[in-house]
Amino acid sequence: MATAGGGSVADPGCRSLLRLLSFCVLLAGLCRGNSVERKIYISLNKTAPCVRLLNATHQIGCQSSVSGDTGILHVVEKERDLQWVLTDGPNPPYVVLLEGELFTRNLMEKLKGTTSRIAGLAVSLAKPRPVSGSSPSVQCPNDGFGIYSNSYGPEFAHCREIPWNPLGDGLAYEDFSFPIFLLEDENETKVIKQCYRDHNLSPNGSAPTFPLCAMQLFSHMHAVISTVTCMRRSSIQSTFSINPEIVCDPLSDYNVWSMLKPINISGALEPDDRVVVAATRLDSRSFFWNVAPGAESAVASFVTQLAAAEALQKAPDALTLPRNVMFVFFQGETFDYIGSSRMVYDMEKGKFPVQLENIDSFVELGQVALRNSLELWMHTDPMSQKNESVHNQVEALLSTLEKSGAGVPAVVLRRPNQSQPLPPSSLQRFLRARNISGVVLADHSAVFHNHYYQSIYDTAENINVSYPEWQSPEEDLNFVTDTAKVTRLLYGFLVRANNSWFQSILRQDLRSYLGDGPLQHYIAVSSPTNTTYVVQYALANLTGQVVDLPREQCQDPSKVPSENKDLYEYAWVQGPLNSNETDRLPRCVRSTARLARALSPAFELRQWGSTEYSTWTESRWKDIRARIFLVASRELEFITLMVGFGILVFSLVVTYCINAKADVLFITPREPGAVSY
Repeated sequence: MATAGGGSVADPGCRSLLRLLSFCVLLAGLCRGNSVERKIYISLNKTAPCVRLLNATHQIGCQSSVSGDTGILHVVEKERDLQWVLTDGPNPPYVVLLEGELFTRNLMEKLKGTTSRIAGLAVSLAKPRPVSGSSPSVQCPNDGFGIYSNSYGPEFAHCREIPWNPLGDGLAYEDFSFPIFLLEDENETKVIKQCYRDHNLSPNGSAPTFPLCAMQLFSHMHAVISTVTCMRRSSIQSTFSINPEIVCDPLSDYNVWSMLKPINISGALEPDDRVVVAATRLDSRSFFWNVAPGAESAVASFVTQLAAAEALQKAPDALTLPRNVMFVFFQGETFDYIGSSRMVYDMEKGKFPVQLENIDSFVELGQVALRNSLELWMHTDPMSQKNESVHNQVEALLSTLEKSGAGVPAVVLRRPNQSQPLPPSSLQRFLRARNISGVVLADHSAVFHNHYYQSIYDTAENINVSYPEWQSPEEDLNFVTDTAKVTRLLYGFLVRANNSWFQSILRQDLRSYLGDGPLQHYIAVSSPTNTTYVVQYALANLTGQVVDLPREQCQDPSKVPSENKDLYEYAWVQGPLNSNETDRLPRCVRSTARLARALSPAFELRQWGSTEYSTWTESRWKDIRARIFLVASRELEFITLMVGFGILVFSLVVTYCINAKADVLFITPREPGAVSY
């Protein structure tokens, strides 16, 4: 339709059509963009990052920049290959693909000193594992948080007498300003190396020509400086913001505990009630987030304790023993005794049914799987034994253990030098609060036998657990290994968690906690973790009873007069497969296996700078991923940019000219009815 001024107005139908066409173009662009991205980038899906952890005074770990760090890929198979990255290479920064056996403190110090040429690091698993050992932990684990200090047993403080972990290089407690990832899948590692050989490897050491294979790593961390700083920032955000942005979280989980004879958890034991504590730890760690196989440092000991709890519960005279037994599996012991310090704190504050004065003796399982012979060493504390009464109690405890061990053909109990201090152990946290008779059983008389303490290589192989290659997973589950007769437990925790037995002992809603590989035993911040749940339900299955209750009553036993929720814990589990192996036979298990909070008291007390309690936190992040792609030369990128800019300017000029002459170029024809004679 013509306007009075002689211009024109677009037809409404045309405008609708244009909008539809525009939408289709945008939609096609988006689809095409995703397709292009998939063609450009190869995502690495099986990686584990190094993340940032913080305590009262420091930050450790790694991070990338906000937008990720990108560098030309360079494979370092021998230490001399590093020269290209540090000085010779013409196209810095580089992302180094490092062979696992070279991932040592000495080499990392070299990379740390040249951060301008290093964009990141990808580490492949060493196969076979490093023969000389590999421990990124420190030589004196949990230093400053045990019983020994400059004011109490100064000769033992800071591991002056025995550096318990002599192979520890402390790498996991360093701070790196660039991202570091572990490549967990051999096939992905092969793809990366092939990309490097095809594009980055040039003959005679000359500079390779573009395009080059590059890697991009994303692992930006939100928390900085220390736990004091990040918790204060999070607290301010929570107080004044509607949508607070929390930057770090305390490491926390749950301890698992049970009683040989049930006790009423709604109250406290009488002072005359005596309890023997049997303790061990659940957790481990490594340099990389949530890669903590912990075969010797944790699994062997808590599996042994699970087996001991089952044997004692099934003993015919168990309920007539003069003392009750409390089995405890502490979480977070790797990080300055989180679990044990919290239980001691709760006992002191009357928040736990067992009090410190109820503890008659304390028997802890340390690292027990790497015995050179049949010997198992009984470690005690020389400082508390200066008290004659405690000394006599400890002697009586050792004598009892020796008599009990005499009937076990595979174990010979030995006493180390009496003046020797305790190794790192949960017992130390209890001794800080009260002099009790205690012993730590371990496979080492002095320094650790474990050459892979808190390492990615502390796997089933480290404790000689292996299975014939021709067997099926179900046959492996029931195969009696040379290491131990506790077959199903070792297989489930060290080889394949998603097995028929673990499935049968868990609730249906916990099935997702079982993966096809081994469980990892890092405490984390989201709890309970996989390990905690599986240990709790394994303990319940091994020591509890199947009771004839339907699902509704099992989940709410308060409706059943004969059952007592204060004495027992009830769980409706999936149960074994039926005879046809088509369906499961769910059942109700009644036991004394329970959970108790394993959060450092420092966070309840808001003492984030505490030197008495653990203050470890984990930084939050938004995006963790890795990918490889081909990158063009800077010259080509500049030319592309200029061409694109030129096209943009030309388009603007053309658009302006067309718009200025629109009344001439786009004349709307008159309607036939408007013609006059």
